[in-house]
Amino acid sequence: MALKLEPGTRLVVATHNPGKARELAEILDNRFTLVAAGDLGLAEPDETETTFVGNALLKARAAAEASGLVALADDSGLSVAALDGAPGIYSARWAGPGRDFAIAMAKVEERLEEAQARDMSAWFTSALAVAWPGGPAVVVEGRVDGTLTFPPRGDKGFGYDPIFIPDGHTQTFGEMEALQKDGMSHRARAFAKLKAALL
Repeated sequence: MALKLEPGTRLVVATHNPGKARELAEILDNRFTLVAAGDLGLAEPDETETTFVGNALLKARAAAEASGLVALADDSGLSVAALDGAPGIYSARWAGPGRDFAIAMAKVEERLEEAQARDMSAWFTSALAVAWPGGPAVVVEGRVDGTLTFPPRGDKGFGYDPIFIPDGHTQTFGEMEALQKDGMSHRARAFAKLKAALL
């Protein structure tokens, strides 16, 4: 069986973050009907894997089984070279139960100061998984490298975007228009691979 998705297919996005569901819909050219797992009242599974790919797959499978729909999950995060790759898969957890990324960004800055780090290089990783209920799954990964800047700049995007300047640019992801960011982000790179695999 060829794993293809027809335009207009209803997909459940394994997220309780409305911002992420909107961003995913835009990256997929709005060719599918996306419904967030949170809107369906689905529970969030415990992310017990040690990699972005493992967690994306775990979330996609859980959402597909719970909803009976094809599920799309993304596990992404910021890795900082001077912090041995932290926060990494714990990126969302650093924001606390309220998902307050101002707290998370302050924590990154604090850890870098404690480490007296001079190296500000960092990268975003996005792993995307699509799972069919009771069936197969496809997983891809994208990455974008850059450097960190403090204090945070810009109020666009979400998460750690205001402290991340992608290589070759002067603006943070938080200062960029969605169209510009979506053209080169870790998620866009992962989606290009996913589109090639599925569409």
